[in-house]
Amino acid sequence: MILIGTMNLTRTHDRGDFYCPTCAMIQTYRLRARRPWLTLYFIPTVPVGGPEFFVQCDQCRSTWDPTVLEMDQQSHETALEDQFHDEALRAAVLVVIADDEITENEINALQRVASHLLDRPVDREELGRLCSIAQQNNIVATNYVLTVSRRWSQQQRVQALQGMFLAASAEGEMGSEQIEVLTDMREILELTNAEFEAAIEEALTWEAV
Repeated sequence: MILIGTMNLTRTHDRGDFYCPTCAMIQTYRLRARRPWLTLYFIPTVPVGGPEFFVQCDQCRSTWDPTVLEMDQQSHETALEDQFHDEALRAAVLVVIADDEITENEINALQRVASHLLDRPVDREELGRLCSIAQQNNIVATNYVLTVSRRWSQQQRVQALQGMFLAASAEGEMGSEQIEVLTDMREILELTNAEFEAAIEEALTWEAV
């Protein structure tokens, strides 16, 4: 009986230092390659595919595409900040459409919030696309924020909450669905009652919206 199978072999090709996005500091890394091999009696004999290269942090063991080596700390921090702005804008859109509609005042408020509070200019076409995607995929604000906010800093959580509140309150009065979602945000964003109330009070004084 001939035993034939496949197995993946991983080898280290290089070592060095890099900025690890998970550790948020300079760490040592290993550049590794994973490649499938055909085995005969459990012995690797012939490679059956090309090598897949990846970078592994020696400290946290996170793995990354090799392009991570091309980015410095500033580049990573800028990319993370841009990602937060996108996520906070989507969260504000989801809160606005919690009542299944979006008004002209809410559209204008979302544009002002994006431009001034989140430093993320957005046009009406993009807002329409974000709304359509959310409605077609039944994405709700609480589930979305629960997922993405895990990597937000305390300041970003407050900033995102303020954006959600300012956009949802553009009509002067919020619907019951929007009030319920914003109330849930206190626990989702892990804010104390005092922090939650202070964030809303500060948002109310923001004259740009």
